[in-house]
Amino acid sequence: MAVSARFVILAAAGTPAVFLWPRALTIWLWVLVLGAAAAVDLLLAVSPRVLALTRDPLERVRLGGQARAGLVVRNPASRTLHAVLRDGWQPSAGARNPVHRLTVPAGEARRAATLLVPERRGDLRAATVTVRSFGPLGLAARQRALPVPGLLRVLPPFASRRHLPSRLRRLRELDGNATVQLRGAGTEFDSLRDYVRGDDVRSIDWRATARRRDTVVRTWRPERDRRVVIVLDTSRTAAARIQDEPRLDTGIEAALLLGALAGGAGDRVDLLAFDRRTRARVDSAAKGNLLNRMVEALAPVEPELIEADFSLLPSAVHGISPRRALVVLLTTLDSGAVEDGLLPFLPQLLERHLVVVASVRDPELDAMRARRGTAAEAYRAAAAERALLDRASVTAQLRSMGVEVVDETPQELPPKLADMYIQLKAAGRL
Repeated sequence: MAVSARFVILAAAGTPAVFLWPRALTIWLWVLVLGAAAAVDLLLAVSPRVLALTRDPLERVRLGGQARAGLVVRNPASRTLHAVLRDGWQPSAGARNPVHRLTVPAGEARRAATLLVPERRGDLRAATVTVRSFGPLGLAARQRALPVPGLLRVLPPFASRRHLPSRLRRLRELDGNATVQLRGAGTEFDSLRDYVRGDDVRSIDWRATARRRDTVVRTWRPERDRRVVIVLDTSRTAAARIQDEPRLDTGIEAALLLGALAGGAGDRVDLLAFDRRTRARVDSAAKGNLLNRMVEALAPVEPELIEADFSLLPSAVHGISPRRALVVLLTTLDSGAVEDGLLPFLPQLLERHLVVVASVRDPELDAMRARRGTAAEAYRAAAAERALLDRASVTAQLRSMGVEVVDETPQELPPKLADMYIQLKAAGRL
């Protein structure tokens, strides 16, 4: 049960009578009048239990966009429903108008729409709708929370999409000018031709030779379309916020830009989000638009407050691509996480694959290092200097092992990682 402001005003209206006749009988009479009015109002109010509430299907929306969550209220009772509804979306859904006042005649239905402006990526949910059903006097209401589940999937914003046209243009220039330096005889089948003395006998195509009755050899060309495996670390380090954005979200932006770029270049792109187990997987062999599949797979992924088990990484990558591939690992360069977790297992990856480690650098560390006006700032500057030195040491270790490293701020990481891919493509290292 709930009372309205009208009930409070009515109760206050009896105050003069209490002051004029300050007796217990006067007070009890007025309380009985109020109670009887509220009881009658409650009896005439439509019970929330009989209402039928349904939600309209919600379309997916990108972070920064808006969505309208439609709610249909059907009144099967024989009396008119006077109600106040509160749509119970979680706070990060950004509901702008969660409270609705509805009057629904008997046997009819009305619609209410809640404007949602999501504040974070992922699956945002509504569990209940709280209904206050008032009687015709508007004094008291029956209240009940009805289970009406709702789900809004908020996709990554992919703000780094603006860098894609310029990078694709650079790739086309590389192809047009034939500047990609590919070595060796190649492994991709090109055509058949007659055998010439000096040809490798291992290239003879015996089936074609039997059909033509002349010795025929296969010719090969260097592979231009390679395998790119993007590995996104979703462990506890991905939950750290840098410039008010989780490290994981910056990694998603970089992964989407790299995936779209490599897919546009004709490479086969696979995506793996993992910590101790796989959280998301996009297979290059699956049907459908690659970028859409990546966005859909990464939208609900959240950081897990556990340590990443990098011992599983070599076998996971080998299961995706047994042949040589470009493996891009989006993780942290914090000394403890890398030295104890990643470094021992990198040699197994480097035996077969080209590895790039990409990480987000906090620009606040550089700002802290420069501020030394007070004693407190000097201590913070020393801590920032120590963190940057540890980061530089880890980077040097990785590069000495043959790993390419991209360490940039949140705004610069996606385009710089794309530039690294283009450089490796141009150098013929893929």
